[in-house]
Amino acid sequence: MFISQAFAQTAPAAAPGGTDTLMSLLPLVLMFVVLYFIMIRPQMKKQKEHKAMIEALAKGDEVVIAGGLLGKVAKLGDNYLHVEVAGGVELQVQRGAVVQVLPKGTFK
Repeated sequence: MFISQAFAQTAPAAAPGGTDTLMSLLPLVLMFVVLYFIMIRPQMKKQKEHKAMIEALAKGDEVVIAGGLLGKVAKLGDNYLHVEVAGGVELQVQRGAVVQVLPKGTFK
């Protein structure tokens, strides 16, 4: 009575080129490209620099370790190093715990 009959319309024919699927994937591809250049690439560069810094450590270098402690490298090993934080006090830490190498004369 109050509801009129509705008839389904046929969908328009799809273009044979398939550009609709390409255009629907374009925002996803653009987001990945932006994510790569904004986040992934700088992080990889930072990791590479940190690895080079850790490999270049030498005895007598003044370093900051992850806990914020300052000290001089006393002994070097393959995976660990000994950092002298005070007269006669040495800490054994992993090489990856070194955050920064300081200029000579910073730590006394």
